[in-house]
Amino acid sequence: MPMLDRLLLFGATGDLARRYLFPSLIHLWRDRLLPPGFQLVAAGRQGFDSDEAFRNWLQERLGREASGNAAAFAELMARTRYVAVDLQDEAGIADALAPFAHAPAVSYLSTPPDLFAPAARGLARAGLLDAPSRLVLEKPIGHDLGSARAINAVLRRALDETRVFRIDHYLGKAPVQNLMALRLGNTLLEAVWHRRWIESVDIVVAETAGVDGREGYYANYGALRDMVQNHVLQLLALIAMEPPAQLDADAIRDEKRKVLRALRPLQAADVGRYTVRGRYGDGVVAGRAVPGFRHHAPVETFVAVEAFIDNWRWSGVPFRLVTGKRLAERATEVLVCFRPVSHWLFERPDAARAAPNRMRIRLQPEEHIELGLMGSLSAPEWAALELQPMALDLQMPSPQRRIAYERLLVDALKGNQTLFVRDDEVEAAWSWIDSISSAWAAAATPVLPYPAGSWGPPEAQRFLPASIVDEIGGGD
Repeated sequence: MPMLDRLLLFGATGDLARRYLFPSLIHLWRDRLLPPGFQLVAAGRQGFDSDEAFRNWLQERLGREASGNAAAFAELMARTRYVAVDLQDEAGIADALAPFAHAPAVSYLSTPPDLFAPAARGLARAGLLDAPSRLVLEKPIGHDLGSARAINAVLRRALDETRVFRIDHYLGKAPVQNLMALRLGNTLLEAVWHRRWIESVDIVVAETAGVDGREGYYANYGALRDMVQNHVLQLLALIAMEPPAQLDADAIRDEKRKVLRALRPLQAADVGRYTVRGRYGDGVVAGRAVPGFRHHAPVETFVAVEAFIDNWRWSGVPFRLVTGKRLAERATEVLVCFRPVSHWLFERPDAARAAPNRMRIRLQPEEHIELGLMGSLSAPEWAALELQPMALDLQMPSPQRRIAYERLLVDALKGNQTLFVRDDEVEAAWSWIDSISSAWAAAATPVLPYPAGSWGPPEAQRFLPASIVDEIGGGD
């Protein structure tokens, strides 16, 4: 596909655009990674008297991002037009954007999912989805399986799947991409990446940030729909998928879809054993007192789920998924716990006290790989049969990483779908998520309180990796 040089950014006055999309575009322009003829059309509901008024408004909100890259910001703004548009008005979209329909473009919907369908119909009516134009949609795609299918049906009528780019920004993070490199580029790992050798897998996506300013959105989604359905399940799919035949978009997404379809649905009788829901209350995070999440909707800000993948490679291996807001630490990590050796030979410790091999892959905030082994190197020389835990620690250098959206914006302009989510992946993920939300409703699963700055409700401790449980115990 050709690299397109025009971007129509909808939701240009929103929080995501301010925090990530405009900074990404400034960096890309500064580093000459955008086409020389690049043009930006910023669209939002807010009205401005002129393009200059929008630029001044944006410069004030970007603060240091604009002042620290003053030349790049000024050059990018010289290539930017602002258009006020109501994305619920299909005819109005077509009329407002008709002047920009003369050449192919990438349209980016940084909007709530209930606007995707009318926006797509309006863009199609304006001719802005004719080939080779493309459409980018921000997660989440819908609220459940039914709404996701409805959105995907509208998209199929407007353009073909090869030109639809559903963003999950976690896939744009370099450490996340490294998961696949570690798995498939090393015989040592791929040879043991199987239920015969792996006892359990933990995936933790912990945030210290709260819901502040997004209470209305979060009340309709909660942690299960906002985080597990996309970020957490994409990590699980990358870890658990079969090796693709080649590294192209469809081969990789085919394998991820198979994993998502193999997830065992939960029933009402299961959720008490395999899930925990929580909501943070008042507490202290990083030495600062923070208020709890208050809303009349019975929605969770923390979720722990023990998932099972019913296929040949992973049958019987628990995947423990934990994510939450206002937790004790900001961290994303994967812990793979291997099975004990088949026959223990050593005197000390005895087999019951021997630590199993573990591989800990921390993705953020720092990149870190640690392999836990048993060895006698730290034991006295006359006690060679006494084994003690030891760690092979690979502390990676911390390069100045780009914002994940920078990579994804360039890929969308180039037409590379590898790091984007396909329609059948979205629907497979929602199918499993819906089984949990339906089971919660049927079982009247409670939302348990936890103080901000902790690791979630006490009932969730059994879902946490050993390193976190040890930390909790050390703090008591």
